[in-house]
Amino acid sequence: MSLVKLTIKGISYSQTQNGAYALLLNEVDGDRKLPIVIGAFEAQSIAIALEKEIKPPRPLTHDLFKSFADRFDIVIKQVIIHKLVDGVFFSSIICERDKIEEIIDARTSDAIALALRFNAPIFTYKNILDKAGIYLNMNPTENNLEDVDNDDVLSTPETFGIPNEKPSDVYANYSTNELYNLLEEAVQNEDYEKAAKIRDEIDKRERNDKLTN
Repeated sequence: MSLVKLTIKGISYSQTQNGAYALLLNEVDGDRKLPIVIGAFEAQSIAIALEKEIKPPRPLTHDLFKSFADRFDIVIKQVIIHKLVDGVFFSSIICERDKIEEIIDARTSDAIALALRFNAPIFTYKNILDKAGIYLNMNPTENNLEDVDNDDVLSTPETFGIPNEKPSDVYANYSTNELYNLLEEAVQNEDYEKAAKIRDEIDKRERNDKLTN
């Protein structure tokens, strides 16, 4: 069976399951998306790995695993989402130590959180993508793709946040210095959802400043 490489498109709050998030994976050489519903802790861990500028004051579980693996020269080579049973995805972590390869079974959310920390590629089999992949019709007027059974995915997936809440709406009246202070406070309080939104507002302002200067 042929493997298909995936990238992370974003994380969005699940509209159908309280306390759950939808991780959206994107087919690298195609248009299909693979939505996977994950828990809040795993969503937070993946979001932190995506947000390179946000460093938690204490290591999360996946950060601890990374430190442990680095200490003992264990490298994650790749992650493969290899099975789908009753809506549950099963994954394997391909590890290597002293040129000996091992395959470890893992929850998909944990496997992806670790893949991000090791810069390891994520794959799935073509038959799984054929079965569970969807086309998101972001702009119906421009193409004929149709949404297929994507209740757990927002129409515009975000890195992390509350649906329909724009960072600029919340933090528009703060100065940039105040935003940096709020960002540091949010990280210290381990409120990474808030930190990501503040970071987005800071990035937006800095991009605008470069354009006007």
